[in-house]
Amino acid sequence: MSAETITDRREVKGTSNPKMNERFVYQDDEVIEKPFNWQEFGRLFAYMKPYAKQLLPLVILMMILGTITKLSVPFLISLAIDKAIAPQSGVPSVTLLYLIAGSILLLYIIQWAANTYRIKLTNVIGQRVIYDLRSDLFKHIQKLSFNFFDKRPAGSVLVRVTNDINSLQDLFTNGAVNVMIDCVQLLGIIVILLLINWKLGLAVIITVPIMFIISTKLRVMIRRAWQDVRMKNSRINSHLNESIQGIRVTQAYTQEKENMKYFDNMNMSSKKSWDKASAMNQGFGPLIEITGGFGTLILFWYGAHLIQNEMLTVGLLVAFANYVGNFWDPINRLGQMYNQLLVAMASSERIFEFMDEKPHIADKPGARPLPSIKGDIVFDNVVFEYEKGRQALKGISFLAKAGQSIALVGHTGSGKSTIINLISRFYDITSGRLTIDGHDVRDVTVESLRSQISIVLQDTFIFSGTIRDNIRFGRLDATNEEVEEAAKAVNAHEFIMKLPGGYDTEVEERGNVLSMGQRQLLSFARALLADPRILILDEATASIDTETELKIQEALKVLLQGRTSFMVAHRLSTIRNADNIIVLDHGEIKEEGNHEQLIQKQGVYNGLIEAQYRFL
Repeated sequence: MSAETITDRREVKGTSNPKMNERFVYQDDEVIEKPFNWQEFGRLFAYMKPYAKQLLPLVILMMILGTITKLSVPFLISLAIDKAIAPQSGVPSVTLLYLIAGSILLLYIIQWAANTYRIKLTNVIGQRVIYDLRSDLFKHIQKLSFNFFDKRPAGSVLVRVTNDINSLQDLFTNGAVNVMIDCVQLLGIIVILLLINWKLGLAVIITVPIMFIISTKLRVMIRRAWQDVRMKNSRINSHLNESIQGIRVTQAYTQEKENMKYFDNMNMSSKKSWDKASAMNQGFGPLIEITGGFGTLILFWYGAHLIQNEMLTVGLLVAFANYVGNFWDPINRLGQMYNQLLVAMASSERIFEFMDEKPHIADKPGARPLPSIKGDIVFDNVVFEYEKGRQALKGISFLAKAGQSIALVGHTGSGKSTIINLISRFYDITSGRLTIDGHDVRDVTVESLRSQISIVLQDTFIFSGTIRDNIRFGRLDATNEEVEEAAKAVNAHEFIMKLPGGYDTEVEERGNVLSMGQRQLLSFARALLADPRILILDEATASIDTETELKIQEALKVLLQGRTSFMVAHRLSTIRNADNIIVLDHGEIKEEGNHEQLIQKQGVYNGLIEAQYRFL
């Protein structure tokens, strides 16, 4: 069931501006309505298999040892009562009492040691499983195509890798083994109760089926409640990410109060969902305790009758009472464990929903690496649709020869960015053919294709780390000298050396300590360090001042030589020297030629140039 089928029209209660109620609209996660999926449950626990042979035998051994010692104690207590404290002979035995007490103490020590070692082992297994699961999820997300991220807010993806994975920790570190312990303990207690007195044993455990029937419906309600909690938390994470990324816009338009009102509304909704799920969760324990209370009443009523008829000793009744107490404890824990399992399954469903998402852009069977290219690019009647029935490109055809610079111009939505996205194969064409040096981009491996292309975007992303690390992101094996040469080539070296640490200056995420122009220069250096055969500049000079742009223009004359380049830009200074200018309008090519040729046509391009001059 697709997670993006629900639209969240998040209304802010108490907002005076009715338009504010419509400003937060995005697709979010859906409460997954499915029965308990045992196949998915097995898939989750398959992550334990690599560690099963190595550590699980020791865990099971410690579990059995701990269970045997625990179940032996009530029997020794019954012996102490019937044989040492109040024997039928009437003569108490202090020596026997001390011997039994010493044995009980020894059993408790063994039980403590076994449980401590078991917990240590299960924590090791649990943390390794969580590590593997989180790694697999992150690696899979890295492979997903752009259209996956187009449909989901970043916070919704973030919550899968953090909150949903974290909610599985208790299940793997304690839950799974505790279930085995409780099941073994229950089985052992039932056998012992029936061996002591089968009539009394059946009378006590008859309440278990009643409790199971009553709790079945409650379990379904609990599962749905925890799914709702996960969905509300995902929305909060999405909004937090959106608010942090857009804090400048929020403050610029003085919308802090409206944002806080909306967050309070979301926060309260999450709290209510949690309270509801938690209340249902807590209701499970009292249900077990009430059922256990009835079992205890039956025990003492019928047990007293058996003692009066000399069918049971006082010591055995005390042992019976201890076993019954130990009987309800694992039942109670199993009930709580089931609730924990429901929480975990709600998270695992969301995790595997992402894991099952197939990349739309992937190597097809038999795809071969793209050899070193010259850079001849051909669009042959290319049609592309972001959504079925809505064409972004309508039969585009053109040739870009190796070493040529191609400028793409046109109004917003004309298809400029779509063309460069198709060259890098961020999306696949709907029909037609796109080739590089005669190789269809769909027939070669994605990695070999993108490794020969560099892209400089208008919104440059700077990672947390040093200036040097951000430039080296274009080619991780580059030497310090090569990094500095790339920076010098785009005239970034001068401003870098003025920073406190030079190339080793630490910058935060998105490079907030740098100006927009400086970030763009770093992105130029990053792209050029990769030494691509195809260079794409997507509005790369839009955020650069005139003085800086002049420096870049000088660098580009050298750097673009021998490379096929595509430039998406509106500035005349950026595109007038291009070998070929393609004018787009609503996904179609309206004009094509160099600057002088298009000016002479007095067509669409000339109109764009005149409009730009009017606003200068």
